[in-house]
Amino acid sequence: MRIALLGAGHIGQTIARLLAATGDYRVTVIDKNPAALAKLSGPGIATATVDTENAAALVAALRGHDAVINALPYHLATLAATQALEAGCHYFDLTEDVAATREIKRLADGAKTAFMPQCGLAPGFIGIVAHHLASQFETLAEVKMRVGALPAFPTNSLKYNLTWSVDGLINEYCHPCEAIRDGQRIEVLPLEGLEHFSLDGTEYEAFNTSGGLGTLCETLEGRVRTLDYKSVRYPGHQSLMRVLLEELQLKQDQATLKDIMRRAVPTTMQDVVLVFVTVSGQKNGQFVEEVFARKIFADRSENAPLSAIQITTAAGICAAVDLFREGKLPQRGFIRQEQIELPAFLANRFGSAYQQSRQVESIA
Repeated sequence: MRIALLGAGHIGQTIARLLAATGDYRVTVIDKNPAALAKLSGPGIATATVDTENAAALVAALRGHDAVINALPYHLATLAATQALEAGCHYFDLTEDVAATREIKRLADGAKTAFMPQCGLAPGFIGIVAHHLASQFETLAEVKMRVGALPAFPTNSLKYNLTWSVDGLINEYCHPCEAIRDGQRIEVLPLEGLEHFSLDGTEYEAFNTSGGLGTLCETLEGRVRTLDYKSVRYPGHQSLMRVLLEELQLKQDQATLKDIMRRAVPTTMQDVVLVFVTVSGQKNGQFVEEVFARKIFADRSENAPLSAIQITTAAGICAAVDLFREGKLPQRGFIRQEQIELPAFLANRFGSAYQQSRQVESIA
């Protein structure tokens, strides 16, 4: 399968290497940064320096490929999907941006190719898990989805290090969040809904952030009383982010905030990804709750270290593409994450990264 992979950042590089190593994919990595592309080489991987913000240049680079995997910043998702449609390619991406996903769904209407956005961790894997648990209930009460990409060793006041895109992080902190309350779809504010919990002996907080639900609000509307998604952080993070975004009004000057974050908050490869889903409702005449809780840790091997967010994000989109190639997903139109069956995902050679993670047994 011929793949055009947009973006040669940490996630893009991981995706390229995973796919090429199977021998089933020929990957052309497309980026405007020659230095990033220079880090990629080997059998099954080619590179092309292209201005990914130039529609004409981009569509020319996509022609002749079977599918596009978009690992560019979220604000380029609509452009990339539009050019994939023009080039006659299937389309997969990692976006958490709600507006972009709605536009991609519109593009997919009547298309002869497939469009599957939101193929990462959250949105992505978290929605597959939540839908799988929910499908086992006769009636649903609550679906709670919690995900954290956290430093393993927090040392600053924010108790946070950069583990993924600053653009994506600020985007999810600043945009309205979808939820279902009392059976009705609503919008809630980001950074609101603060809660605390402990998992595996560690204290966490969680609060509303945008995009993590994917299309589950639409899928489960009319079936569930309460549905929400929150990002998990160490205690104290939310209050400091509210100072930055609201009291110092950096929500209105996101370019400055992103610059501050990039200069002052260190990146780390020593991270942990936390996935925590609870579903309650009626099953076999009883009111019960089911829980899925996992921790995925960074791979610290000397030869090819990978952060936990690299592992989980790349595994999500590679598994989606692989299942599509095997004919286990629709071959045209818009594809939701929850159309992937969890057992099929975990059995996949890429999705097994989540299966091999450590299951959390004790929750308080």
